[in-house]
Amino acid sequence: MKIYLVGGAVRDRLLDRPIHERDWVVVGADEKQMRGLGFSPVGKDFPVFLHPETSEEYALARTERKSGHGYGGFTVHASPDVTLEQDLLRRDLTINAMAEGEDGELIDPYGGRTDLEARLLRHISPAFAEDPLRILRVARFAARYHHLGFTIADETMALMRQMVDEGEVQHLVAERVWKEISRALTEPDPDVFVRVLRECGALEILLPELEQLFGIPQPPQHHPEIDTGEHVLMALRMAPPELPVRFAVLVHDLGKGLTPKEILPSHRGHECAGLPLVRDVCRRWRVPKQLTALATGVCEYHLHCHKAFELRPQTLMKLLRALDALRRPERFEQFLLACEADARGRKGLQDRDYPQVDYLRAVREAAAAVTADGLMEQGYEGAELGKALDRARIRAIAKVKEDHPNA
Repeated sequence: MKIYLVGGAVRDRLLDRPIHERDWVVVGADEKQMRGLGFSPVGKDFPVFLHPETSEEYALARTERKSGHGYGGFTVHASPDVTLEQDLLRRDLTINAMAEGEDGELIDPYGGRTDLEARLLRHISPAFAEDPLRILRVARFAARYHHLGFTIADETMALMRQMVDEGEVQHLVAERVWKEISRALTEPDPDVFVRVLRECGALEILLPELEQLFGIPQPPQHHPEIDTGEHVLMALRMAPPELPVRFAVLVHDLGKGLTPKEILPSHRGHECAGLPLVRDVCRRWRVPKQLTALATGVCEYHLHCHKAFELRPQTLMKLLRALDALRRPERFEQFLLACEADARGRKGLQDRDYPQVDYLRAVREAAAAVTADGLMEQGYEGAELGKALDRARIRAIAKVKEDHPNA
């Protein structure tokens, strides 16, 4: 039995990046031996075990043969006679197909170190095409390592296009797609993920509502970058690396893809027009409910945030209620961050001030400070208590508006 450190830990050590998790491959062993050593089997599809002390994953060396469509369409063969080189060959990219022995020796049969030095994302073999999820993985790695100068090899991009043309992407499972999207959106350059999917043709299949935005004009006085799709990617770059915020930014302008051509570049009503599209995307990829709630809120109300200083106290109270801001301050904060990214994701305006955020924080705090206790002492109850509470909160908001220099 021989044990090797493999995959991302080897790659990131060579890149001098932090290592967050370690995966191991065991050569020359079977399930009985692993159990005898105290390892616990996990999963049904692959021979993977958890170390009895560290809980790190140890997988028996295996080969895979395509037997159907999609991520799960493989027949797995694991036995003591499978070599390390055979196990590494089934992986996606050369930079992910390196191993390290217990003595620290680097095993690199497919040129991963050379490609690391060349800053190249390159597939190992034609078997790459057997798993369409690898298209999203390559796009995610491009988003992770773009700032280090990594690019995708021409032959790998050509193979990805071929996979899209042959319809493989349509067999992807929703949960796997969302996992890749959600991980990619928190990478240093999430816009690169979208660009790669566009370049190979996968975006049109996975997120046609987003693909539709590229080439659609916006008013130049508000959007010097003109192109709606480019604006979304610029806003994505401006957003903090929080998944809920970045996902909300990604889908906030989908309604602009439905704007009638005769009124372009105006997009009146795009907020409400986009709501069904955002909900469709969230259903399609089984986006968690909390992220769906934020994304729909940003889609419907981001213009309210931009125009916050113009809104009456009553309208501001309605906005807080619509966003459930008093009960969910953390979601309201994410709403504000998404709107700020939208405002700053414009050509030449990346460093613009956006005082609306602090103003709306103050509005929410003033409203939240008004409680029902004092009103109940005055005899209010039931529906009348609710109305009195609303009136008191509107008065508190009016005071904030009165004191703010921009309002």
